[in-house]
Amino acid sequence: METLQEYLAGIDNPDHRERAEEVLNWVQETFLQLEPVIKWNTPMFTDHGTFIIGIDHAKQHMSFAPEEVAMERFSDAIAEAGYSATKGLFRIKWKQPVDYDLLEKIIAFNIEDKAEYTAFWRK
Repeated sequence: METLQEYLAGIDNPDHRERAEEVLNWVQETFLQLEPVIKWNTPMFTDHGTFIIGIDHAKQHMSFAPEEVAMERFSDAIAEAGYSATKGLFRIKWKQPVDYDLLEKIIAFNIEDKAEYTAFWRK
């Protein structure tokens, strides 16, 4: 988590900082093989050098960016969870519960789907 401490320290709202830390810790504890990195001022998790998910904060929400392939695959579940989404990410408002089962499925999908990838992003 040391890699992410400076990022977390930059979140002014203490409730948001605590929630972001909870989510980032959950990812690290659930997927021990993932490496946390900061790229483009965004916390990301990688597996063997390939991007798995990016998680960022904004004033009204946290953003989860698992790449477009995962967004397409899980679009119905994301909508059912009540999260707003674009082509590349979904948003969980600070007051909304985090659907950790859904988040686990999305991350596990990316790990499996990108097992043979050597590039950072899907092509």
